[in-house]
Amino acid sequence: MRIGHGYDVHRMVFGRKLILGGVEIPYETGLLGHSDADVLTHAVMDAILGAAALGDIGQLFPDNDPQYEGADSLALLQVVACILRDKGYRVGNIDATILAQAPKLSPYREQMRQNLARAMELDVSQVSVKATTEEKLGFTGAGEGIAAHAVALLETL
Repeated sequence: MRIGHGYDVHRMVFGRKLILGGVEIPYETGLLGHSDADVLTHAVMDAILGAAALGDIGQLFPDNDPQYEGADSLALLQVVACILRDKGYRVGNIDATILAQAPKLSPYREQMRQNLARAMELDVSQVSVKATTEEKLGFTGAGEGIAAHAVALLETL
């Protein structure tokens, strides 16, 4: 077994969609980034890549490469899952936490779990998604950005 941790953060801006775990969440601001800026999916990818010692998403999908501009992060997660299988690993489980003061994310968590599980070809019971506020502390608490942490457990095939 191998364990990896992933972290991502993006700034909130007007004029962008808010996408978390592949779910478009109605909100007045969205996350700024080269791809769709899905911090949850990015943290999951980095946790998986870290557990397998395969680098990070910046190495696989550089933000200066035009082919990834506006990219669907769930599609990138599918690529990561294929790379993982090719290297002889499978995901045992994912545990992820989104740090956001707003909007309320509980209505969207189950769809996020389903989307992430489907992209990695896992049972939804292998994917946990939680959300917490920051009690108005720091940049996430001030609503300036959203962050996510994820932990992945890998097993050899």
